[in-house]
Amino acid sequence: MLIIPAIDLLDAKVVRLKKGDMKDYKIYSDNPVDTAAAFQKMGVKRLHIVDLDGAKKGESVNFDVIQQIIRHTDMEVEVGGGIRTIERAEAYFALGVKYVILGTTAIKDIPLTKKIASAYPGRVILGMDARNGVLSAEGWYEDSKLTVDDLISEYENTPFESVIYTDILRDGMLQGINVEKTRQLAAKSPFGIIASGGLKSEDDVYELQNIDNIKGCIVGKAFYEGLIDIGELLKEEIFNA
Repeated sequence: MLIIPAIDLLDAKVVRLKKGDMKDYKIYSDNPVDTAAAFQKMGVKRLHIVDLDGAKKGESVNFDVIQQIIRHTDMEVEVGGGIRTIERAEAYFALGVKYVILGTTAIKDIPLTKKIASAYPGRVILGMDARNGVLSAEGWYEDSKLTVDDLISEYENTPFESVIYTDILRDGMLQGINVEKTRQLAAKSPFGIIASGGLKSEDDVYELQNIDNIKGCIVGKAFYEGLIDIGELLKEEIFNA
């Protein structure tokens, strides 16, 4: 299972939101490149980056910052936030991004999502951000009428690399991952699941590791608040596959 640290970018700074509220956040670093380099030194294989400004505006805002991270590190990078066209996805691929995450687009433009995923099989991640089981879009400001199950069914034969499942109400709250919902999704999903939202301790990490079809977990606030030592976890073989 992969341990995937998160860098959420707001105004070119590393932040963590509470429950996806862009008015309620804490700045952890003014230098995202240094933060990424520190993760690389810990032995991180994959880095999760979200352009929060982009997610809200529907277009890439922190593209230059992400470019600098790519230039100064050699981890696999997955990027989400504001990717609404195949041209933007291709721009990220050209930059050296390994995977793009489609969330809002996956909800609002199913044909385009399938087109991008089919054009780049194994390089597109389905991002599912849910509030009480209902999927949210546009930087979590807009609730859709679709459920997690609806989207999994719709994209059953689409060549995604994985699915990132985020419980919005737990995100940034350090309440613990929603293990039961994640377990249920992993059991029915044709794609490996990357769990996100609320991770609070290494116990959460070990519990997820024991669930079938869990590909990884995203570690955000728990790391920045000193509750999880990513470097120590990565010394274990089970978190390097």
